[in-house]
Amino acid sequence: MQAIECGPDQAEGLRRMVGARPTRVIAITSGKGGVGKTNVSVNLAIALAQQGQQVLLLDADLGLGNVDVLLGLQPMHNLSHVIEGRCALEEIVTTGPANIKLLPAGSGVKGVADLTAAHHAGLIRAFSAPALACDTLIVDTAAGLNHSVLSFSKACQEIVVVLCDEPASITDAYALMKVLHRDHGRHRFRILANMVRSAREGRDLFLKLLNVTSRFLNISLDYMGAIPFDDCVHRAVQRQRAVVDAFPGSYAAGAFKKLAAATDNWPLTEEPNGQLEFFVERLVEASRVGAGIQS
Repeated sequence: MQAIECGPDQAEGLRRMVGARPTRVIAITSGKGGVGKTNVSVNLAIALAQQGQQVLLLDADLGLGNVDVLLGLQPMHNLSHVIEGRCALEEIVTTGPANIKLLPAGSGVKGVADLTAAHHAGLIRAFSAPALACDTLIVDTAAGLNHSVLSFSKACQEIVVVLCDEPASITDAYALMKVLHRDHGRHRFRILANMVRSAREGRDLFLKLLNVTSRFLNISLDYMGAIPFDDCVHRAVQRQRAVVDAFPGSYAAGAFKKLAAATDNWPLTEEPNGQLEFFVERLVEASRVGAGIQS
């Protein structure tokens, strides 16, 4: 299938297409699966939208995306169709709760490092569409240390690492941050404890991680707080809804709303790299470096 192509001067023109207001771009990631990362992404996106933001949620788990399933949505197209040039990015946008915009990943999507230069150019052009203008882009990455996770994480302004009370969660989070720091120059990470039994448990998880990173890595960790273990989250998942939507009065929903309010107060860059096409340009560059491809 024919990939989308664009000329060498297109990126410069794209910068003028998008409005002057920068977009906050946040990666939600983890060193291992099973920590509730996608639930965090979905509920944070909806909570921000409920507070008046325009939110775009990108399912970046290429090949195993499930944000649409979690929300009970059935999109006809996904990122693979955009990459292959079969449709425009605007055509795969699916509206979710609180009018969030979702870009579904689907299954069997090529990793970013495997895409051709023409695919890269098409992806950059697609993300620069004025219809995708938003206040916050949340990128739900896959878990682990593969090229896709590293590329998406490095391309984002903010990296949120989700932990839970499992030893492997801490060791794998450390490994993820070590690689992002050593190989991609990232120095600051935000830490979120998920599914904890108490605020103290969440703080203890953070301190365990901080104790290790402060000894071996020259990075900065910011503790975002904790999301409590709440049976309402499981009940919401069974209903294919977000807990902030299905059970807005629950403890977990309250924590996500508090998290959204705090996120909205993070410093926001006014530099051009706050725009979506710059996010994709950084994504492509990070992917090429990770794959050892020369420009």
